[in-house]
Amino acid sequence: MRKHYEVIVLGRSIGALVAAALLARRDFTVLVLGNGAPPAAYEAAGFSFRRRTSTFLAGSSPAWARVVSELAQSQTWKRRTRPADPMLQALSAGRRFEIPADPQLFAREVNREFPELFRLVEQLYGELGRVNAAADEAFDHDITWPPGTFWERRAAAKVVAALPYVHAELDFDVLSEFPRGHFYRQLVRASVLFGTHLSTMPPPFAVARLHGAWTRGLVELTGGEEELESFLVDRVRAHGGECVMGARAAALYLKRGGAAGVLIDGDEQPTGCDFVLTDAEGEALAALAGGQGIHKRALREWPRITSTVGRFVVSLVANTEGVPQPLGPESLVFARENPWQGRDRPAVVHVQRTDIGEGKTLLVAELLLPDNSALSSSDARAFVLRTLETELPFLGRHLCAVDSPHDGLPVWIYEGGTRRLLDRESARVPPLEPMIRQLEVDPPGYLGLAGEPARGPIERTLLLGRSVLPGLGQEGELLAAWSAARLVTRSDKKKALMRRDMWNKMEFG
Repeated sequence: MRKHYEVIVLGRSIGALVAAALLARRDFTVLVLGNGAPPAAYEAAGFSFRRRTSTFLAGSSPAWARVVSELAQSQTWKRRTRPADPMLQALSAGRRFEIPADPQLFAREVNREFPELFRLVEQLYGELGRVNAAADEAFDHDITWPPGTFWERRAAAKVVAALPYVHAELDFDVLSEFPRGHFYRQLVRASVLFGTHLSTMPPPFAVARLHGAWTRGLVELTGGEEELESFLVDRVRAHGGECVMGARAAALYLKRGGAAGVLIDGDEQPTGCDFVLTDAEGEALAALAGGQGIHKRALREWPRITSTVGRFVVSLVANTEGVPQPLGPESLVFARENPWQGRDRPAVVHVQRTDIGEGKTLLVAELLLPDNSALSSSDARAFVLRTLETELPFLGRHLCAVDSPHDGLPVWIYEGGTRRLLDRESARVPPLEPMIRQLEVDPPGYLGLAGEPARGPIERTLLLGRSVLPGLGQEGELLAAWSAARLVTRSDKKKALMRRDMWNKMEFG
C-alpha cells in the first residue's frame, strides 16, 4: 500500500462531498476522488455553459441544517445564499403564474389567475405545511435512511409512524379535489418530476415533500453548483482531508472479502482504506471489484436499477435586454407543442436564470426526455429553443450562443442575428456526454422512496448516491450521505463517543 486513509469517497455529488466533510470534521482521514464526474461548467468559444441545472431544493431541509451546524458554518452559509423571489414561475400559452415567498402576494396571485380554485389552493398548501412539518421532525432524527438492520428498522418505524401519506396507496392523489387536466395539476406534477430522481411520479409523501421544497423558502446560491462544491471541498480540506477531483478509481482492492483499498488510475500500488463510499450504483462498485466479494444476499435480493428517461440540458447565453426582467430564477415553461404522442403529460422545460454580468444572461434549460420518444436527442435542442422563444418573444434576436453536451451537434454561435456552427473539436468540448438519468427501481425500496440499500454489495462499502433514496431527490442524497457518515462513525467507538460529547449546538469559526 502506498498510503492509507480511513475513508475513500468516490464521486463529486452533493452526497459524496457532504459525507466527506462530515467524516473529516469527525477526525477521520478522508480522500475524495472525483471518479470521472465532470464539473458543472464547461467553456466553448469564450462562453461558459452548464452540464446540468443547480437548483438547491434541499436548502430548507433539516438534513442540510444539521450538516452546516456540525461543520460550524451556519452563518457563513447564510451569507452565500439569497432567497429566490419568486420561488417558482410557470409560463404557458398566454399565462404567467408565480409563487412568491410572501404568502399575501401568493394569495393575490392565485386569486388573479385561478379565482375558482382559491379555496382549494389554500387548503392544499395548508396540508403541505402539515406534511412538511412532520417530515422536518422525522428527518431531523439521527437514524439511518433507508434502514437496513432490525434495530435500524425499529428506530425508523418510531419516526415514520408520525408521517402522513407514507402508507397511502400509490394511486392516492394529493390533488384529488382539483379538476382533471387543470393547469395547477400540471404545475405540481412538473415540479415534482424535476425534483425527484425517479422517472415516474413518486409516492404521495414524496409528492408533498418535493413540491413543498419548491414553494417554502427556496434559496439561490450566488455561484451555483460550483460554489456549493467549493464550500464542501473547503470543509474537507480544512479538517485535513484531501480532494483530488481529477482522479478516479481503476479497481477496488479486496482483503478477506471486504474493501481494503482503491487502485487509483495511473498508480501501481493500491491506496488502502477502511471504508469505500461512492455515489455510483452498486453495480458499478461490483464492476470495480471485478465481481469479487459480493454478498450472497446482494446477489439474491439486490434491486434492479434501470432508466428510460434522461435530463436533456441546453445552455443559452443571451443579451440581458432580450430576457424579460420579470423572468425569475426558476421557471417551468409549458410547451405549446407536445412531442410525446398522446402521453398523459405535457412537455415542460425547466429553466434556471443567472445574470452573469457584462450585459449577459445565462439560461440553463432541461427537458425530461424519454427514450424512444417521437423527439430524438438530435432534435431536442431545437425543440427547447422553440419552446423558450414562444414564451420569451425577444430572446431569439438577442441570443449569443447555444449548446448542449448531450446531442453531439456543433455549438451555435450568433453574430449579427446570423447563426454560425462551430464544430465541437474546434470548440474543444467533448463530442458527446451522457444525460443524467432518471431511475426506475424494481422492486421499490423502503416506503417506495428508496432504491439500493445504504450498505453496498461488498463488505465495508457504502452507497450515498441518487440510487439510494431516489424518491426524495436531492434531500434523499443528503439523508444517504448522513447515514453513510453515521455508519462509519459508529464503527469507531472512540470517535463515536467523541462526536456524542461535541458541543454541536454551539458553533465556532
